[in-house]
Amino acid sequence: MKPTKTPNNPCFSSGPCAKRPGWSLDGLKDAALGRSHRAKLGKNKLAEVIDRSKKILGMPQDYLLGIVPASDTGAIEMAMWSLLGARGVDVLAWESFGAGWGGDCKSQLKLANLNIYKADYGQLPDLSQANWDNDVIFTWNGTTSGVRVSDGNWIPADRKGLSICDATSAVFAMNMPWDKLDVVTWSWQKVLGGEAAHGMIALSPRAVERLTTYTPAWPLPKIFQMSKGGKLIEGIFKGETINTPSMLCVEDALDGLKWSESVGGIAGLVKRSEANLAAVGAWVTDSKWAAFLAEKPATRSCTSICLKIVDPWFVALSPEAQAEAAKRFAM
Repeated sequence: MKPTKTPNNPCFSSGPCAKRPGWSLDGLKDAALGRSHRAKLGKNKLAEVIDRSKKILGMPQDYLLGIVPASDTGAIEMAMWSLLGARGVDVLAWESFGAGWGGDCKSQLKLANLNIYKADYGQLPDLSQANWDNDVIFTWNGTTSGVRVSDGNWIPADRKGLSICDATSAVFAMNMPWDKLDVVTWSWQKVLGGEAAHGMIALSPRAVERLTTYTPAWPLPKIFQMSKGGKLIEGIFKGETINTPSMLCVEDALDGLKWSESVGGIAGLVKRSEANLAAVGAWVTDSKWAAFLAEKPATRSCTSICLKIVDPWFVALSPEAQAEAAKRFAM
């Protein structure tokens, strides 16, 4: 049966995440189409994405921000392949993406001094297990579990290792404690509903120092290289992208950033996102069959909200029958 109710905003990015309210193709009319991304116009637009993002997010001036290939996956893999191996590595995982980064550390990079601490969906691992003499990798917000860390108080200011954070479904919706984060990655298509294939990577001065003083033992693909001969490739952080970006997607990213500024920047974005969580929370309170997957209220995501079926008839089913029932429910 075709649904009789349709969403107020039927426009979705390739995320798939909702486009900004009022989005239309008219917002792309100034795209630098038919021009090289290396031309002045294209480079200026790429640099504008970087500058506006840093300003909205309140990123420290001495942090670097660059546009990189392959969405958030490319950005976090770039960080891991370029930075890891100088110290031991701890991975904290509580959903599929975090588990994937841990798997790559083990199977692809084959790190010897590696610890992976996992938690079941709906929970966080014991964050105190992290050894900050090591580099520590984690997702700020578990996109596939709806579980987030509530703050950065568990990350020590005097850490010796780097904190490497996949924040793709957190940035622009949650306040990020930049002083506790050395590497932060995200993509355009998550919180602001941008288009695919482009990632962003933010580096603290400590991360830049690692890049320029350490050379990994493994070969590094060109699209992962942020330094050469002990020197940072600075152009990456000024709009000189490693590979060819879509200028149409760049214009869409600028459209989302300008809208973000119009609603109050990061404060306004966080307020909107938390209001969405509160609205879902009110519905869950009245629901007889649904509950949050995240067990503790303080760890419930305001972006990738995940619910579970708690109706007694469903709980009584076998795991196989639950999977089939959930599949039919989603259809």
